[in-house]
Amino acid sequence: MKIGIFFGGTSREREISFAGGRTVFDNLDKALFQPVPIFVDSLGQFILLDWQFIYKGTIRDFYPPVSALPPTVHHLQVYIESLGELSPDARATAIAQVGRPVQAEELPQLMDFAFLALHGPGGEDGAIQGLLEWLGIPYSGSGILPSAFGIDKIAQKNLLHALGRPTPDFRVIAAEEWDLTDHAATLAYLVRELGLPLVLKAPRQGSSIGVSILKTDDLAKFEAAIDKSLFRKTVTRADWQRLGEQDRIAWVQHLTDIREGIGLPVVVDSYPLSVVSGEASLTTNNQQPTTIYHPEALLTALTEALETAEAVRLTNVDGETQVLVESFVAGREFSCIVVEDPNGLPLALPPTEIVKGEEMFDYRSKYLPGLARKITPIDLPEAKIQEIREACEEMFRTFGFQVYARLDGFVAHDGRLFLNDPNTTSGMLPASFFFHQAAEIGLNPSQFLTYLIRTSLAARRRAGMHPVNLAQLLAKLDTAVAGRQHEATERIRVAVIMGGYSSERHISVESGRNIYEKLSSSAKYAPVPVFLTGSSAEHKLYVLPVNVMLKDNADDIREKIEHAEAGEATHPILERIRREAGDITRTYAGQALAQPRRISFEELAQLADEVFIALHGRPGEDGALQQELERFNLPYNGSGVASSSITINKFETNKRLREAGLLVAEHRMANKLEWQADAESFYRSLETQFPYPFIAKPADDGCSSAVKKIKNRAELEAFCQLIFRTEEDLLAGPAEVLHLGFKEEFPRKDAFLVETLISRDGAAHFLEITGGLLTSYDTNGQLNIEVFEASEALATGEVLSLEEKFLAGEGQNITPARYAPDPAERQRISNEVKAVLRRVAEVLDIQGYARIDAFVRVRQGGEVEVLIIEVNSLPGMTPATCIFHQTALAGYTPYQFIDRILEFGKARVEKAVPAN
Repeated sequence: MKIGIFFGGTSREREISFAGGRTVFDNLDKALFQPVPIFVDSLGQFILLDWQFIYKGTIRDFYPPVSALPPTVHHLQVYIESLGELSPDARATAIAQVGRPVQAEELPQLMDFAFLALHGPGGEDGAIQGLLEWLGIPYSGSGILPSAFGIDKIAQKNLLHALGRPTPDFRVIAAEEWDLTDHAATLAYLVRELGLPLVLKAPRQGSSIGVSILKTDDLAKFEAAIDKSLFRKTVTRADWQRLGEQDRIAWVQHLTDIREGIGLPVVVDSYPLSVVSGEASLTTNNQQPTTIYHPEALLTALTEALETAEAVRLTNVDGETQVLVESFVAGREFSCIVVEDPNGLPLALPPTEIVKGEEMFDYRSKYLPGLARKITPIDLPEAKIQEIREACEEMFRTFGFQVYARLDGFVAHDGRLFLNDPNTTSGMLPASFFFHQAAEIGLNPSQFLTYLIRTSLAARRRAGMHPVNLAQLLAKLDTAVAGRQHEATERIRVAVIMGGYSSERHISVESGRNIYEKLSSSAKYAPVPVFLTGSSAEHKLYVLPVNVMLKDNADDIREKIEHAEAGEATHPILERIRREAGDITRTYAGQALAQPRRISFEELAQLADEVFIALHGRPGEDGALQQELERFNLPYNGSGVASSSITINKFETNKRLREAGLLVAEHRMANKLEWQADAESFYRSLETQFPYPFIAKPADDGCSSAVKKIKNRAELEAFCQLIFRTEEDLLAGPAEVLHLGFKEEFPRKDAFLVETLISRDGAAHFLEITGGLLTSYDTNGQLNIEVFEASEALATGEVLSLEEKFLAGEGQNITPARYAPDPAERQRISNEVKAVLRRVAEVLDIQGYARIDAFVRVRQGGEVEVLIIEVNSLPGMTPATCIFHQTALAGYTPYQFIDRILEFGKARVEKAVPAN
């Protein structure tokens, strides 16, 4: 079957949709389905996307293409709507560089079935469902009417209220009414009717967009929350004049962020300030409002407007006209996936409790691993969990949902159950609720997708779509699924080792899951997920069942292992759900779930033919694990023991490269004993050698943890206090000084590395790059090093964060790097950069593959300087990492790249055998 995957879209959740579409593309069982990627841009155009663009980190990394962007001063990344009113020819030119345009009437020729990974308006509101109904294309999920209900929070509340179902009390504020009323009186009324805190929502967006919690009756915060839900923002002259140039750029970047800001294009209204009832309020000056499309145009417009106006109001052209205000439910928050069973009846999977550090489960907490913990099933008595399941199944029936839905809710402190915000499309990242809960009945992502496609076909047929044709399609699919279960092909067993105990353990799990999923959907490999925990003194290995592998993060996985080792029985609600889902599991998974199992390295050699190490930092990149694997002659990915033990140490790496004549930053180690003996002398010594600002970072950890730009003595003291601390918990004062993010990891060390901040130094062009490479043996057994086109890395903060490097929708990377506007000059510079990266690999004896981070200066006369920052012998392999962008340019799909890495590991062992 040809499966058209619709992803991207017009909504503010388009980046999560893009990442989810990639997950579907990768995890579709290739023995059953042929994926057809239909990227929907933010103008609503359908594009048959060239496969290599699926693996970009964000939409803005490839679309609109760089060549379509107007000349700008600040090089801010934008979506295509920021290019203004484009002509048909300009649209066609932009599309042609990433794929080809597809007209609606052409869709039936391209696909047998549409899998909808779209979110929000235009994706789960009935619009795309209506188009596909018109075209006669069966599609995933709910139909038109339940989708329309699923997106409209106000309609949901009214229906639940009319049916007497428990739901938080609510009121609706219309934008026109809001602009004409006394805001203080409105707030007082809402507090009197609903109490505090208040929850304010944009009623027709995704469940995490335009949401605020108001804890106190603070009028300014209330007005800001209303504006957030209406997707508008007021900026006063005084506010604007307080900002410096860089702060204004950052302000505009945040404002135009589609996830947390209001997005573009915006209408700009200028106002004088008047006083009504003792409160400042805006009244129009009757000037014609202006529409702004581009962030740099907005910078200029704000500066000009606020020279004469006291305030400016920005309103997104696709904002909301109403705000939903709800009473806050204090209690336990959960999310439950409900699917149709083979008989078309709702079956609630085990509800997941969301345990977070902040009151609101927002966009960032929902999609970044480690920020919020997901506990499945929710930690409540069995009877209460069953009550949640039954309530979710009833809501599924009440709204007429089909195939699957995600239902969110709360269990109040008094035991009352409230359901809220049903979603007809769930996030489809590898460890989202969608796959996380399906794994609890034994289905891996590939198997779950197959089940949903089959169930969707049945739902469309029940609704009257092409009953004869769909019956034939169902019969054909059932036969293929049954045949797939009884295949007896010999596949290469690959142990994928993930986790670890470094500050990058969560990213390691993301990498490991991605490798597992790429291999499991192939015909060549049979991956075995293995989790590593313990300490540097003892590496503990555990074979994981799929439900444990798909826990939210490394800490959750380790906790499940500890429970299993303590002999904790399977939760009775899980046993019950697995019985109820028995027909599904037997048909699509074929085997029951097991418990995590501890294994030795000797046992690892028995259950795997080779190993893929998906660990980051120590252990994994330091050679210790490689040494263990070599004892049992197990092929593995990446560099050997000696090379790994050097590249894990950034100080030793820099030293070797400098000795070989390569450019690196001035550097030295800063030791804890020296600091403890005389902190003041320690600080003065560093300040003498390294003028502020300079870089401080661990010398032997991952590539992003605790990497900080130190700008003054206070930050240096805070860094030392944190990295030299004796206790596990972070120190609140120093963490605040360094502006550590929510749940940001900061390892403890006995020494750290200090480096001169690499700057432009008068160069005509200056950029940060990250370049990947792959090695192979030629026919004579000589090592070949293939260096890929490097990516240009754009940091939103002072240094690239872990999220920007590895997580979908976070990082901004341009591949290939923009060394020069002229193509020939760009390639000349690129070739020089690649020659330096190849030399680095030779000096350090890098094998397999690697990622090298560097800064590039291009002098006025064309001279190229490449300053190496660090080398990663086991680079991140998350779905969004830019090494996949680079390999795609070289013609390798992610699976082909992984296959080459594994083949090299095997060839290296075979080559070493005669020598032994």
